[in-house]
Amino acid sequence: MPAYSFGFSSFGVPDIDAARQFYGEVLGLDVRDEDMGQLSISLPGGSWMLLYPKPDYVPATSTTLSLVVDDIDAAVDDLVARGIEFVRYEGFEQDDRAISRGIAKGQGPDIAWCTDPFGTIISVLQNAE
Repeated sequence: MPAYSFGFSSFGVPDIDAARQFYGEVLGLDVRDEDMGQLSISLPGGSWMLLYPKPDYVPATSTTLSLVVDDIDAAVDDLVARGIEFVRYEGFEQDDRAISRGIAKGQGPDIAWCTDPFGTIISVLQNAE
């Protein structure tokens, strides 16, 4: 097994300026411009991801980024006020805020999904204590 010394996530976006605005101003993450038109986004807990220009970008059909919160109701309300629309998925029972309530049922976290301006799927979730 290799001795990995570091890891990070990266994915392409068709519009770096729109990504900077969304991830920095809407989601409130720390975004830095990097070489070659790339963006470095610091994530809670010390990890980070790199976004790079990709004009022919096609979004993944599964969650690309998960952001853990202490209070999912407050987080969803805050993000809705910032213009985020949460997505409903078939097969998931979701309440009026589009939150799938797994904690009370012992079926995983409470989770809600949204997308960035390019269709990248992002989850906001609250784990059981």
